[in-house]
Amino acid sequence: MNRRDILRGAALMGGAALLTPEAVWAAAANAQAGDWTLGLADVESDVAPTALTRRHGRAPAALKGTLFRNGPAKFRRPGGSVGHWFDGDGMVRKFQIADGQARMAARFVDTVKRRKDAAANAVITPGFGTAAGPGAVLTGPDDANAANTSVIMAGGELWALWEGGSPTVLDPASLETRGFKTLRPDLKGMPFLAHPRVQPDGTIWNLGLSGRQAVVWKLAANGALQKAEVISLPRASYMHDFTATARHLVILLQPWVVDRFRMPISTAMAWKPELGTQVLVIDKDDLSKRRIFELPPFFFFHLGDAWEDADGTIRFDACVDQDPSGMGADGQAILRGQVLPAAPPRRALITLRANGRAAFDREAITAEFPRSDPRFAGEARRYSVHLTNQRPDRPLLQGVAVRDWKRDRDQIFDFGPRHLVEEMVFVPRPGSSQELDGWIVGTTLNLDAKATELHVLDARHVDKGPIAAWRAPVALPVTFHGVFVQA
Repeated sequence: MNRRDILRGAALMGGAALLTPEAVWAAAANAQAGDWTLGLADVESDVAPTALTRRHGRAPAALKGTLFRNGPAKFRRPGGSVGHWFDGDGMVRKFQIADGQARMAARFVDTVKRRKDAAANAVITPGFGTAAGPGAVLTGPDDANAANTSVIMAGGELWALWEGGSPTVLDPASLETRGFKTLRPDLKGMPFLAHPRVQPDGTIWNLGLSGRQAVVWKLAANGALQKAEVISLPRASYMHDFTATARHLVILLQPWVVDRFRMPISTAMAWKPELGTQVLVIDKDDLSKRRIFELPPFFFFHLGDAWEDADGTIRFDACVDQDPSGMGADGQAILRGQVLPAAPPRRALITLRANGRAAFDREAITAEFPRSDPRFAGEARRYSVHLTNQRPDRPLLQGVAVRDWKRDRDQIFDFGPRHLVEEMVFVPRPGSSQELDGWIVGTTLNLDAKATELHVLDARHVDKGPIAAWRAPVALPVTFHGVFVQA
């Protein structure tokens, strides 16, 4: 397999009907659609730098830096709209905290997709759940790149990430788009997942998927390419995330597999639970050294950081569904204002033992967007941070939780049913080397105030709620992933 094979496979298109704006708004106006649909409303323009209003508390003096977040913010155009939440135009937000004050700005990523859709006055670019519209032409994956999923800092550049194409480089100060990142000329346009794994020393590991092949990327902390090697996979599974220990890459191959090559991506997949879930463990120093573990079938988007015991046992947390019938296959429903009938994902602990046996322990608590202390990424750790939802009848998420694996205990703060809570990140206290000594920083959408809010919580006392909070003069739709860059 070579670069041409990957680009050709990623550029194939289908032709199902587009979701029209009339259908979207008619459904959103239905009496059963709550005002939570504000979390998926369109943003029409960039947000200039502006001060946030402090609501209560005060940020710790040592907390200084910027929270960058990324997510879709434009879904509907007069001539046709996206067919899945995941296909909206990417908008990167920045929230700066310094001297007890906070400011924000937001800017759309200037992608090929956004320019072509704007020119057509319709969403014609295919994606995860959106079919190609009239006049759509893809010459490679980056023609469909929405740059709408995550962000990472590398060498002074801010990269906006998607699943199937190149990183998009932004200026971290102005959020201006500088273009696609080419890590090596002969690798231009190769896919780069939205969930790279960053070691404590800054080394970046990532994958790029195309069917049963993957590119393994290894980058220095400054973003310079150190290695790009193609490996084969046992199956062509849908993969949004992977995890890693200090010594191994851990790749989960769920039984939502490519049935045929076409776009939208979700229509190319088939759920085959009889295959079970495979876990491929690969030695970072020698990618030919691999082991495969077998687990029951489940669907997932996100995994926590893995760690390794002294005897070689690998452990990590995962946020798992019974199957992809919820957000995976039906992200269009939430745009229509419908609460998905599928149960929310639940937390699980996966154990891969040195003797080749694997254990899958699914827990009762709902969980999504797992994070941990980045200073311990890939190393033995005690805590996990994730979002939770104690109201199955409500869409999206309303709470944040800290899991203590040693004590088998959870701390939870519930923001209440009038907040839509976005992924929260851990920020270490400067000068500290103790795990979870720091703050959890994140945003919510306050439905009563119709405004985005920024919150800081003491990571060791999450159940007491925010120690500081600010409110923006604007409501922005819910994002997916972010990163905090300390000043």
